[in-house]
Amino acid sequence: MFGLGIGGIPAFVTRAAAQAKIISPYKKNKILVCIFQRGAMDGLMAVTPFTDPYLKEARPSLFMDANSSGSLLDLDGKFGLHPGFRSFNQLFKDKQLAIVHGMGSPNTSRSHFDAQDYMESGTPFTKSTSSGWLNRAIGLLGHEGSPFRAISLTNSLPRSFYGDNPSVAISNLADFAIQAKSNKVGANLVAQSFEELYDQAGDELLKETGKESFEAMKMLKKTNIKNYKPANDARYPSSPLGNSLKQICQLIKMDVGLEIAFAESGGWDTHFNQGTDKGIFARNAADLSNCIAAFWQDLGQLQDDVTLMTMTEFGRTVKQNGTGGTDHGRASCMFIVGNDVRGGVVHGLVKPLATENLADGRDLAVTTDFRSIFSEVADKHLRLSNDKILFPDWNGNKIGVMAI
Repeated sequence: MFGLGIGGIPAFVTRAAAQAKIISPYKKNKILVCIFQRGAMDGLMAVTPFTDPYLKEARPSLFMDANSSGSLLDLDGKFGLHPGFRSFNQLFKDKQLAIVHGMGSPNTSRSHFDAQDYMESGTPFTKSTSSGWLNRAIGLLGHEGSPFRAISLTNSLPRSFYGDNPSVAISNLADFAIQAKSNKVGANLVAQSFEELYDQAGDELLKETGKESFEAMKMLKKTNIKNYKPANDARYPSSPLGNSLKQICQLIKMDVGLEIAFAESGGWDTHFNQGTDKGIFARNAADLSNCIAAFWQDLGQLQDDVTLMTMTEFGRTVKQNGTGGTDHGRASCMFIVGNDVRGGVVHGLVKPLATENLADGRDLAVTTDFRSIFSEVADKHLRLSNDKILFPDWNGNKIGVMAI
């Protein structure tokens, strides 16, 4: 079970419940939800410094203002939120949404694969790192956990979850289709059900010690997952991300011991026909923000237990290209939703987009290392305390995005 990456410590359920003296089978802990926007989101279009004359000149057909039809949503007189992210506007006003701009990796790679790998491993200058930063976070939680402690609502285990600590990729709770990939790179096993996975364990001792873990997994069978009704009139888009976040919310409400969840949003590689208030970017923005807003609404009183954070491997060029899009760049922005964030603020530094301030003379410069954000959110929300393990090659400072 440990090799499969889906099990837990023998008898952990009983001991954890006894120690915490709780009714629920698992001790209640804080939950971090991470969404990877794959393809590299154009942060300058998502959250636009609309008063910058250099950006307007660099993007004659892509630039959007805050004072026209279909325009940006003015956040603070300097930055405007793309109208596709309209669902974020109230969260920002309610100070439940923080934005960090100018964030990215210190590694200058423009390869999607390499940049995603560096961000998920948390070691942007070490390609050989075998573990992911979220898996290391699991190991730093400092208490016993359930089989549902770390769940990715994806078809396969993301790089962020590779490592020695148990985690599971579940593509769909309703049909129990699981790909349980070993946290050690290279081995994998596909099981169509929890029972089948259990039966495939050849060692009798392994079967016995894993019994409680699989019993916990069988809890899902007692829940009418297909007929789940979101609370507070929340309406999830019928998109892959919408389905993933709805299932994550179900797991949170079931109180099965979830502490770190992962989902993905694709389609952010906007090389051509990017559009403005309509088009590829606008559709992706609407899906991301509507899914997150529905998730947050569905949580209701459980919002205090959850922080949600997005990430993307890099940004796009300041200047638009010849096909109405933007090419691979450097810095982007990210969104953090929670009741313990310093919300209603665009954090980070975005200098005037004059050529002399651009990375390589073409890109928004990285002024905030992604590790300074990830570590602060994980440390403050999950109450971790060892940045040297979480991000071994980093010794930077936090940016103050968390209010606690």
